Amino acid sequence: MARPEVLDRIKAAEDEADDIVAEAEEAREERIAEARQEADRIRENAREEAEALKQERLEKAREEIEAEREEIIADGDAERESLEARAAGNREETVEYAVDLFREAVNVQSQT
Repeated sequence: MARPEVLDRIKAAEDEADDIVAEAEEAREERIAEARQEADRIRENAREEAEALKQERLEKAREEIEAEREEIIADGDAERESLEARAAGNREETVEYAVDLFREAVNVQSQT
C-alpha cells in the first residue's frame, strides 16, 4: 500500500472515530437530559404524594380533635346538669336555713 493511501485510511479512521465520539457525546447528552426529566417527574410525584399524605393526616387530626371536643362538651354538659340538679335539691334547704336564721335574728332583736 502506498503512503498516500495509508494516510487516507488513517484520516478516514480518525474521521470515523471523531464521528463515533460525537455520536456518543450526543447520546450521552440525551440520556442526561432524559434522566433529569425523569428525576424532575419523580420529585414532583413525591411532592404530590407528600402533600396528599399531609392533607390526609391533617384531616384525620381534625376529626380526632373534633371528636375529643365533642366528648369534652358532652362531659361538661353532664357535669353542669349534675351540679344544677344538686343545687336545685339544696336550694329549698338553703332557703329554709336562711329563713330560720333570719327569724332567730328577728327574735333576738325583739327580745332585747
